Amino acid sequence: MSSRDTLILIPARMASTRLPGKPLADIGGRPMIVEVARRSAAADIGRVVVATDDEGVRQAVEKAGFTVAMTRTDHASGSDRIFEALGQVDPDGRASRIVNVQGDLPTIDPALIRAAVDLLDDPAVDIGTLTAEITDPHERTNPNVVKVVGSPLRADRLRALYFTRATAPYGEGPLFHHIGLYAYRRAALERFVALPPSPLESREKLEQLRALEAGMRIDVAIVNTVPLGVDTPEDLDKARAFLARETSLKTSPTGKPS
Repeated sequence: MSSRDTLILIPARMASTRLPGKPLADIGGRPMIVEVARRSAAADIGRVVVATDDEGVRQAVEKAGFTVAMTRTDHASGSDRIFEALGQVDPDGRASRIVNVQGDLPTIDPALIRAAVDLLDDPAVDIGTLTAEITDPHERTNPNVVKVVGSPLRADRLRALYFTRATAPYGEGPLFHHIGLYAYRRAALERFVALPPSPLESREKLEQLRALEAGMRIDVAIVNTVPLGVDTPEDLDKARAFLARETSLKTSPTGKPS
């Protein structure tokens, strides 16, 4: 599968209530959305496009050398936004794999993006996503930590059976923290956005349940780390500290890149 077959789309909107102007928040000396685009490009699997409805985001992203698709302001979800962008940047349908990388993941490891796309090597898989084993006991009962309930396929892969905010599954054994990054077959994304919200999706407030209720197959790669999602000023401080440490580790004692 060549890089022409894969397109990374990053939805970005300015209407965050807990962290106003989030995509343009400075992190590591650049806007957060640009840092996400840089890390997505480092995955080296395909073209990177930011999908936004904001002129300020467009200017910042284009200044950094990335492509922007301007989308409507009324999209209900990031999936809907990237689907509109897909029609703009790839109207001929050349890309068969579409990756949705959230615009608030400025610490995302490019290897995680590749891991999600690799799940689509199995032709039976419609959507690939990620998870990490929960190690913090408080996360087991935190409804903001979405859990994957899946059937093991091998040591590093599950077939998703359910996603929930509850503590599940019951009994002894690991629990898995879902990471909201998705790799879609193009046909699966087209089908997904055409479906109405499903009953369990509406109840759990988890969009991916729409796909499961429609009989779509979601496989999940088990990875070792959960990228920091930035939703609050406190999260932003943590992300800035992470990037500062990362930069320091990449610099030799002489102050020159190693």
